[in-house]
Amino acid sequence: MDPNANRTSAQTAPQQNIQPLNRVPLASGHPDEYVVKRGDTLWDIAGQFLQDPWHWPEVWYVNPQVENPHLIYPGDVLALVMIDGQPRITLRGSAYRLSPQARITPLDAAVTSIPYEQIASFLSRGMVLERSQIDSLPYVLATRGQRMIAAAGNDVYVRGGEPAAPGTRYSIVHVGDELVDPDDNKVVGYQGIFVGEGALSRGGDPATVSLTDTNREALTGDRLIPESVDIPLNFFPKAPDTDVDGKIISVVDGVSLIGQYQVVVLNRGARDGIAPGDVLTVFQSGEEVRDRFARGSDGFLPSFGGEKVRLPDEQAGTVMVFKVYDRIGYGLVMQATSEIRVFDAVRSP
Repeated sequence: MDPNANRTSAQTAPQQNIQPLNRVPLASGHPDEYVVKRGDTLWDIAGQFLQDPWHWPEVWYVNPQVENPHLIYPGDVLALVMIDGQPRITLRGSAYRLSPQARITPLDAAVTSIPYEQIASFLSRGMVLERSQIDSLPYVLATRGQRMIAAAGNDVYVRGGEPAAPGTRYSIVHVGDELVDPDDNKVVGYQGIFVGEGALSRGGDPATVSLTDTNREALTGDRLIPESVDIPLNFFPKAPDTDVDGKIISVVDGVSLIGQYQVVVLNRGARDGIAPGDVLTVFQSGEEVRDRFARGSDGFLPSFGGEKVRLPDEQAGTVMVFKVYDRIGYGLVMQATSEIRVFDAVRSP
């Protein structure tokens, strides 16, 4: 029996209704076939075939006879073919010779769009918190023994949030300074400062959480974020559905210069049409300089300073959005061709 019987080959797949579009530019030296490897991301795979990975949804040829046809697994053989004059990438089969039973693969084994390990610390550590999110999280009511502060080995009493089973692990986060949108000067969130980790030792109201590891002292009012919070990463890299023009307003680990695989916060979110998988181009903000060489209306060179001229913004990298809230979005820097800083612009590619 064919081990890939549950996946129709590209040659026999039913014809899709191919919509007219501009031909997607292919990567220089692209392969005709590619075997997906463990550790690959969808961004990596798209980059094998395409000059711009966010065109993937335009070239991925979905086989309607395959269950979960959008998912790609290690061992899958992907082929570049031409359909109606347009490049398409299809599933050719599997490089693994497995029994049909072994071909039933759990969904969480599928290739993700971005490397999970690069955002793992984001899931439980420093982040930006929206007001509504803060209000829904459990909080430290008091410390055992009424200490002013608590550290690893101490217990804290907690209220709020959803009921949880003993052993549930939390990250403790201090609510820091307001984060202001530079476009309208409105507060879009609050800086979350990682305090430490703890585990629920006793339920109830208040519940008891034992601190297992701390970077700084836990204070009353600090919030607890369940470490089980999961973010689906099986979305496609794509250009946004709307025209986006925003800014990077924070970087999760607080560095001044931002590089590849760092998590950044954007001042655009769900209400702006941003969705997971959206790819944005980062532009380094042009500096303002004085032109000391342009003559004035009187024909003379300036005696002091000169006319102010803003240099053009320059492309500096690429960000993929992986999590959105109403007014903010989180993105992972996929490429950094030059220095990226807070307040640099992000725009539709």
